[in-house]
Amino acid sequence: MTIAVCPGSFDPITSGHVDVVKRARGMFDEVIVAVARNAHKNYFFSDEDRLSLAQGALADIDGVHVEFVDGLIADFAVRKNAAAIVKGLRGAADYDAEQAMSLLNRHLSGIETIFIMGDPALGHVASSFVKDIASHGGPIEDLVPRNVAIALKKKVETK
Repeated sequence: MTIAVCPGSFDPITSGHVDVVKRARGMFDEVIVAVARNAHKNYFFSDEDRLSLAQGALADIDGVHVEFVDGLIADFAVRKNAAAIVKGLRGAADYDAEQAMSLLNRHLSGIETIFIMGDPALGHVASSFVKDIASHGGPIEDLVPRNVAIALKKKVETK
């Protein structure tokens, strides 16, 4: 069985993330979506909420499950016997940001990173944009899974 780890902060998971996970699942027997913590980021949603939202958004995709990882993705991928780490790219800026990380992960674990180009129709969708739109009362329903849209609206109302 081939396993891929698809890491990210998923704050929150978007339709672009879901697209990449679905396409990765077409290449691997199992995809583990690794909701990660980056000490340099301030998250909108708690670790538990990010995990729960990703689980809800991906629940109907066989062979995909979501786990929280607090540590190095390279170590997590080794523990899970992953054949690859999968990252989605929207364009050149994403590649520039991900290239060094992929080389470092390979250095630490021997596991290659596979880049999947995001659907061009979703190339403008980023978690940061979605949070900004939601905080200003804008429409987000076509940018994120339904459970995420509901959670974002509730979160914005309570802030």
